[in-house]
Amino acid sequence: MSGKGVGARLRRKEDKRHLRGQGQFVSDIRVPGILDVAFIRSPVAHGILKGIDVPAEYAGKVFQASDFPDLKPVVAVPQIDGFKYSEYPSLARERVRFAGEAIAMAIGASRSIAEDIAEEVGLDIEELPAVVDMLAATTPGTPLIREEWGDNVFVEKLVEVGDLESARKNAAVTINRIFRMNRQAGVPMEGRAILAMWDERLDELLVYNSSQFPHQIRAGMAQFLGIEERKLHLIAPDVGGGFGVKNILYPEELMVVALALKLKKPVRWIDDRREHLLSSIHCRDHHHKVTAYADAKGKILGIDVQVHVDAGAYSHWPNSPFLETGMVAKNIPGPYNIRNYRCQSYTVATNKSPIGPFRGVARPAACFTIERTIDEVARAVGREPHIVRMENMITPSEMPYRTVTNLLYDNGNYAESVQRTADLINFDEIRERQKTRQPDGRYIGVGFASFTEQTAHGCGEWVTRGTPVIPGFDSATARMMPDGSLILMVGIQSHGQGLETSLSQIAHQELGIDPLRVSVRHGDTQTSPFGMGTFASRSMVMAGGAVAKACRGLRDKMETIAAYVLKCEKSDLRFDDSMIYGPAGSLQFRDIGRIAHLRQDGLPPGVDPILDYTTTYQPAIDTGVFCYATQAAVVAVDPDTGKVELLDYAAVEDCGTMVNPMIVDGQIAGGIVQGIGTALFEEIPYDENGQPLATTFADYLLPGSMEIPRIKIGHMVTPTPHTEYGMKGMGEGGAISPPAAIANAIRDALMHIGAEINETPMTPKRVRAAITTAMAKKLKTEGAPE
Repeated sequence: MSGKGVGARLRRKEDKRHLRGQGQFVSDIRVPGILDVAFIRSPVAHGILKGIDVPAEYAGKVFQASDFPDLKPVVAVPQIDGFKYSEYPSLARERVRFAGEAIAMAIGASRSIAEDIAEEVGLDIEELPAVVDMLAATTPGTPLIREEWGDNVFVEKLVEVGDLESARKNAAVTINRIFRMNRQAGVPMEGRAILAMWDERLDELLVYNSSQFPHQIRAGMAQFLGIEERKLHLIAPDVGGGFGVKNILYPEELMVVALALKLKKPVRWIDDRREHLLSSIHCRDHHHKVTAYADAKGKILGIDVQVHVDAGAYSHWPNSPFLETGMVAKNIPGPYNIRNYRCQSYTVATNKSPIGPFRGVARPAACFTIERTIDEVARAVGREPHIVRMENMITPSEMPYRTVTNLLYDNGNYAESVQRTADLINFDEIRERQKTRQPDGRYIGVGFASFTEQTAHGCGEWVTRGTPVIPGFDSATARMMPDGSLILMVGIQSHGQGLETSLSQIAHQELGIDPLRVSVRHGDTQTSPFGMGTFASRSMVMAGGAVAKACRGLRDKMETIAAYVLKCEKSDLRFDDSMIYGPAGSLQFRDIGRIAHLRQDGLPPGVDPILDYTTTYQPAIDTGVFCYATQAAVVAVDPDTGKVELLDYAAVEDCGTMVNPMIVDGQIAGGIVQGIGTALFEEIPYDENGQPLATTFADYLLPGSMEIPRIKIGHMVTPTPHTEYGMKGMGEGGAISPPAAIANAIRDALMHIGAEINETPMTPKRVRAAITTAMAKKLKTEGAPE
């Protein structure tokens, strides 16, 4: 092979169009007669909808729920014992449950015209008390979001394993903390977008949708619209980022499709940024109350956690908010050998936008909790946190290791990732630097955080989560053309991961074809084989495995033809650079393609024409394979303002065999930047009336280039035996550790004061408040200096 296959650092093919501004996103698609939609949304968080007043001149231009009597409400009730039934109406009917909920839709020849019409629509809403605080929501006497439930809890669950009472009795150290990760949004570069139009010739509805999983969206739309799937043709063109935000079926999307069916005209909705921050799924929003028991050296004996997740007002399809709660309960023990564990969790309904998947899904909160706890245990026993971390970790000799929450870790050396990260961050030099007062008066600190990331989950894992859709496989078609070029059709959807390049590299690995002669087609439900889409760090393992299998199936037939023509055995053949070499001759791929398609007279007896192979793939283990990493942050904290500056950042990750290490590095760096956003900047607070207070980028802060240090990345490579080439997923990992690593670094910087901060984002205001509180406590216990 020519160094273009698995392991090659090839530049991304898709960058050619994107860097030239030649990509095609939903809003780039032009169709005559498009009607743009503007949604009329609830201005209040909770209320009874008594009426909608549409001026007479706008009759036929404003639509409400009563105009769609056959449209079914979205129902997403996972097969989890005790999860309460609820419906998510695509347009509110009798009650509104969060500020920004869609009530009606206006149409116009442009978005501005539609918005003008929407502004003239009157809403008669009897406002009710809003449920805003997730802890208060569970107390008796709190207003109910759904009276039929009797409380405000979607589901309550208890995980209890081992003997916590024994851990408590044997503990030399007990740590009690509350950790809070506040609500934020996914904010991809491109928001939600959908264009739907009826095709009379094909008797189908063509839908362009900015989606991460078009086949699943088609299934959901057909279910709730009550039409056959054959009449729904979904295309996800170029997608400007997703991160999980585009991994659900939104009511607005369903309404656009329903309206296009009703009017038989092209209908489009393009999410603006305020709508996105107001009504797209939100994420994070955890409250964890932790008690940890440890021995005198810092060995964790047991963890007791009470988890509240603010799930917002509705359960969305297909995941439901329990995805967040269930995953955090499983992942809090992290890479550590903890055998005594209890987690009482509450998935709480409030009058806010629904919570859903975002890069990392619950694991940033799980990591924040366990990694801050490990640091506090280390401080309590007077030892270096990264050393205590390493001593608590599962060792390579214990692999495969079944955790206390029944996750099966396949392999890895977790402690080595910590040591390598410490070396990369120059840990000893930082400790020396801390001994001298900084000229600018700031305090320097270093913090670590480690995690495991379950990737490429198979059927068995999804069954335990009770999801209505089980995405335990993926599919691919490898099709060689008469000229010897190759088309790969896959069921995933690439929206920034470089999959068009990486999958071409796998084709090269199996067939010896130049990746530039490979076209990857995805996101079209009528041309790609049925697939589950791109999420949960699954695409490279699942789609990559399917492509490898499909190319091998294709190769087998190509070998049969070539052996017949070259008069040799199949085992004598060698593939390289779009050529097939035999002992006494060679053929170009185009020769094989021509025989298979245009000159059947050259085919061996009994061999059918066409070079086309479709297959599915699932890993050899259905509980997923686990990548892992340690990240470290070096910060400078200004004690007067509370401002935190990142001076250095390092990560050492092990995701098994890397198909394209350059793309892996990009994924790690991008995830870390998003994790820094969670740690220091991003938050959607709500007031006591349920009004969101960050609905523009003036209030919702994102990290920019000036806030990001140079990120050092190191790799360990431990191939898993359960996947093709030993690959593991890794797309979400970068975003998991930063809040914990940065919080630990701030704690380290402020150790002499005694300040700590356990809530994200760690804004200057919160850091300064922590310093003030610690100084007051220190003054009270030690007295004023003489």
